[in-house]
Amino acid sequence: MSATDTTNELLRIGEVARLVDTTPRTIRYYEEIGLLPASGERESGRHRLYTEGDVERLRELLRLKDLLGVTLEELKELVEAEHARAALRDEWRHGGEEERPREILDEAIGHIGRQLALVRGRRAQLERLEGELTARRRQLRERLRRLE
Repeated sequence: MSATDTTNELLRIGEVARLVDTTPRTIRYYEEIGLLPASGERESGRHRLYTEGDVERLRELLRLKDLLGVTLEELKELVEAEHARAALRDEWRHGGEEERPREILDEAIGHIGRQLALVRGRRAQLERLEGELTARRRQLRERLRRLE
């Protein structure tokens, strides 16, 4: 079964795990800590069922974790900021009080600022590591040149 075959189907946890190349245990843990919504009410002994939207959300979580190398807590911060921004977008689209548009924009900017701070912190760490590796390579090349 491919991801495109799942458009309107509900998937079991094992199928989702295979589609996103992770384990059922990871999916359950992400639910436990609030990164993924629980798979809905289910009777004892019944399978967890997931939608294509759940699969896409999990893919994005795993992509961000891998790309940024963030902790689960940092990943949760990113996701919470994104959810808050989505709620603000929804509020923006549906209008509101006269004063609220400015507040919505200010809040959205704050959420993006927190996300950028995390990304920039990771980038700074990577730049430091790159500098260290570049210096080590330069030292080794210098030693090699002296041996010639």
